[in-house]
Amino acid sequence: MGYYDSSDRFRRGIVIFITAVISAVIGGLLVLTLSPALVKAGVLPQQYFAGKTPPLTEGGGGPNQSVSVDVNSDITQAVKKARPAVVGVVNLQQSGDPFTQEPVQKGTGSGVVFDKQGDNALVVTNHHVIQGASQIGVVIENKDGGSQTVEAKLLGSDQPTDLAVLQIPAKYVKKVADFGNSDKLKAGEPALAIGNPLGLEFSQSVTSGVISSPHRQIKISETLDMDVIQTDAAINPGNSGGALVNAAGQVIGINSLKIAQQGVEGLGFAIPVNDAKPIINDLIQYGEVRRPYLGVALKDVASIDPRARSADLNLPDSVEEGVAVLEVTPGSGADKAGLQRLDVIVQLDGKKISSASRLRSYLWEEKEIGDKLKVTYYRDGEKRTSTVNLTAAPAE
Repeated sequence: MGYYDSSDRFRRGIVIFITAVISAVIGGLLVLTLSPALVKAGVLPQQYFAGKTPPLTEGGGGPNQSVSVDVNSDITQAVKKARPAVVGVVNLQQSGDPFTQEPVQKGTGSGVVFDKQGDNALVVTNHHVIQGASQIGVVIENKDGGSQTVEAKLLGSDQPTDLAVLQIPAKYVKKVADFGNSDKLKAGEPALAIGNPLGLEFSQSVTSGVISSPHRQIKISETLDMDVIQTDAAINPGNSGGALVNAAGQVIGINSLKIAQQGVEGLGFAIPVNDAKPIINDLIQYGEVRRPYLGVALKDVASIDPRARSADLNLPDSVEEGVAVLEVTPGSGADKAGLQRLDVIVQLDGKKISSASRLRSYLWEEKEIGDKLKVTYYRDGEKRTSTVNLTAAPAE
């Protein structure tokens, strides 16, 4: 009985051993057969199938690879060209403390060095950056790669266009910006915003995007529209007065505005450099912008009650836009041309005028002091035309 049991156990052991060997052989053959397909499908990495184990990093992660990339594109070259000409602008004001004579910093912005002649260099920035300042500082890069603050002189400032021109010693300036042609911009072309967002800590920061619209008109006050460049390049507080640059490294706009509303992103605006040039020239030459003057106080027809339009202005029902004259300045061009209170201006030089802001924009952008202006208006329901000789605005 004991012999029979020992023999049976021996036979079972032989069967199990043979079965294991056959299974191992079959499994090995299957792996060898299927491995190429598994590697091709990405299930197994190539190096493991080839019998090579990849080196591991100290942390036990993936393969340790060293990558060196030399990026040299149109954009990097544009930044290299324009960035050194962008500076910081510091607004210093009296503290109001009777025991302290030192001015305190009230705000910062950006500026662009655009001219260098003799001992002086010129910087353009925004009016709102330096508004109310008793002293202005310009933060500029020095030879060591650091920065230094130099005192600036305000040559002139213009609130309607939000532009100002500063003068600093030329010896501190290493680079002057090139102005491009903002009239030739196309929607979709690259745009770079360079400035000091959120303060001087992030000086000469670069953001990129495209020209969303080369010509956009926005209302900046009750009486004035402004033509601007719209871009989705990030423009943040502190970027004001900085440069909007094209792919050639030329300044095409002066960063000025951003729509800051919840849910609104990528909506920034810059003053076209072609519009800024005559303003800058006036500020350099006169310290102010000399504009043609019509000599009327105005109110938009669209804001007047329809019953008043008919009863007080005696306008035809077809006239729904224009500007009503509320007052005529004695001795002005409008006065000499015969315009009167309650006249309704509908055209200038044959071009439709829908609001007081459009009238001022046309006057300031298209006409000069001494020009003649053809004014079409309604008086007592009758359409009339007069020619106005434009004069300089009287000193305030």
